[in-house]
This record gives sequence, structure tokens and C-alpha cells, in this order.
Amino acid sequence: MAAPVIISIIHPNHSLLSAPTRLMNLPLPVIAHSPARTRQYIGSPGIAALPDGTFLASHDLFGPGSTRDTTHVYASTDGGSSWALRAAIRGQWWSTLFTHRGALYLMGTTREYGACVIRRSTDGGFTWSTPADAAHGLLLADAMYHCAPVPLLAHNGRLWRGMEEYTGPKWGSFRAFLMSIDDGADLLNAAHWRCTNRIGVSADWLDGRAGGILEGNALLTPDGEVADVLRVHHPGWHEQAALMTVSADGGTLCFDPAAGFLPLPGGAKKFTIRWDALSRCYWALLNPAPADPIPGLRPDQVRNQLVLASSLDLRAWHIHRTLLTHPDAARVGFQYVDWLFDGADILAAVRTAYPEPDGTPAHNAHDANYLCFLRVPDFRG
Repeated sequence: MAAPVIISIIHPNHSLLSAPTRLMNLPLPVIAHSPARTRQYIGSPGIAALPDGTFLASHDLFGPGSTRDTTHVYASTDGGSSWALRAAIRGQWWSTLFTHRGALYLMGTTREYGACVIRRSTDGGFTWSTPADAAHGLLLADAMYHCAPVPLLAHNGRLWRGMEEYTGPKWGSFRAFLMSIDDGADLLNAAHWRCTNRIGVSADWLDGRAGGILEGNALLTPDGEVADVLRVHHPGWHEQAALMTVSADGGTLCFDPAAGFLPLPGGAKKFTIRWDALSRCYWALLNPAPADPIPGLRPDQVRNQLVLASSLDLRAWHIHRTLLTHPDAARVGFQYVDWLFDGADILAAVRTAYPEPDGTPAHNAHDANYLCFLRVPDFRG
């Protein structure tokens, strides 16, 4: 395993949407900075690449100083070294940034627990469609919805994406399901989308200690089944994910609690898993909790280490190297990482909670004040 990297910020002056800076020793370019004092925290990092080599990144803002309904989109034309704001979109939140058939899309909600919407950009993220109705991107408006920047699966001519319904009144009251569409259809037309049934947490799962399932990854299992692999909110220090599978006709989501909980280091935090055909492995960038509990913290609160891991079967995971680490588990986090393959490398957008240039700490490890860009070279090596 490569030696861990401890990073520190060296530039003195930054503000929201400021010019990018770097973090020492990596280096790690900063895409955006929202000072901790603003109480507007950076959430939901997304990343995409355009055919011309431009990288796009997105994030929303949460916290008591925010409106909880705005997403910012940035672009880099120099391989991720510097970034510039392209759009600030009101009415878009918790969104996946992705490309499909030559266009750029944002798919998420209108706000915290809002309607499910999708927008399209045909000019590289400068301008975006408006989800005014069901024919133009308003996909689900019958309930309160939750999601995150999670991967889309392309399989047998369809695109699949995880989503959750929020039933309230407390956090964790989520019902997981998958949405899908013919990959040649108009993604903005709600009539073309199909949804599976919805599955919520049962009181008898994990001895009654499962507190929520959320932020599901649409994947193909080793057996060729379409699946939703979800983060599991659970107080135990042996972190887990939940694997739900879809029936052959694509209409029914199923879960067997006796076999569906998978050991996953970092499974209590949001993760992105992708399949790599060259190595024939699933890959993930994860925030594993340590084997020994940290006093005063739950495993889902520990985000101060980011590792590269792979699995042949989604059940046994091997940690290859530590990418980022810091000794302060309470105030530092390298988390909610969205990433994609770029040849032999991985490109990632990292929601980062880290001390301000004057030394003021982030509010906590969850409430990030930076969005950073990370390239993992030769990840298969």
C-alpha cells in the first residue's frame, strides 16, 4: 500500500466561487470554496467528461445559510488544474452529472426532499433546460424524493438509476427504488421512465439497528442481475451495504435480508461503485471506519481517510492504497466522492471538510467547505 498523504492548505485568501487553489503534497486542485463561516456547506459532488477533453464538476449547497435548492457547475479545460464556474442552477439539488448521446445532464431533485427532475445542456453546461412539466424534465412530483450523485447503469438498451422516496418524519425514512428508461428515448419525457416498487427499512433488519438505506448505485451483479447497492446507516463498526436485485422483466425490486447485506468498508457513508471491464473488478473510493471505535463518533461520521478498493464479487473487498488521510476524524472529511474512469486513471470530485487558510476548522467532517479534484493514476496497477 502506498504511504498515506497528509494534506494542508497553503493559499491565504479564498471565498465562495473563488479562483482555484491547491493542496500541498498531492497536489489537489480546489474546484470551489465556501468558507465555513457562511454556513453554506458544499454537498453532492458530481463529475463528467466531455468528448473534447473538458472536465465538468458540480455541487450543491446545504446548511442553515443556504436555500437548499441550488447546484453549481464548473469546467476545466486544462486537465483539472484550474476550474471556472459555468452555471448556477436554482431548483436543482442532490444531482448526478452525466453525459449521454452527446448531451450533458443533471438528474436529481428540485430541492431537499423535492420532486425528481432532469435537465439537459447542449453547450457544455453553460445553459440548461427547465423542468417545467412532465414533457420537459419533471419526472416524479407525487412525493418527496431523495438521492445523491450516483452512477447510471447502461444495460440491454436501458439506463438505470437509483432513487429514494422520503416518507418522514425523521431522517432515514427512505424507500429505495430504481428508475429506468430506453437509452434511445428522450430522457426529459417522464412518460418514458419506469419505476420499480419501493422498499423501506424493516424493523427486524440487522437486529433492528438498520437506520436507513439510501444513495443506491445501479449495478450489474456478477450473476448478470440489475441491482441497487445502497449505503446502510447502522451504528456497528463493521460497515455494510445492502444489495437489492431487479426481476428479469425490470419491474420488481427484491431484497433478501438474510443474504443482501454485504460487508463494505465505508458502507455507512455515500459511495460510488463502478465496474471495470479490463480488470474485471468493481472499483470504489471509500471512507472506511477504523477497526477500533473512535470515542464520541459513529462510523458514519468518520470520513478522514479515502482509500481505493476493488472487489470481484461485491462481497469481498480489497483495499489497495490510501489516497488521502488526516488525523482529525471529527473535523476533516474526504467524502461523497463521485468519480469516473479516464483510461488508466480515475478522476474524482471530492467533497472536502478541511481547515480554512487561517486555521479555522471546518464545522465538522460532514459539513464540507471545499470541493476538490483528484486524479488517481494507474489505478489498476
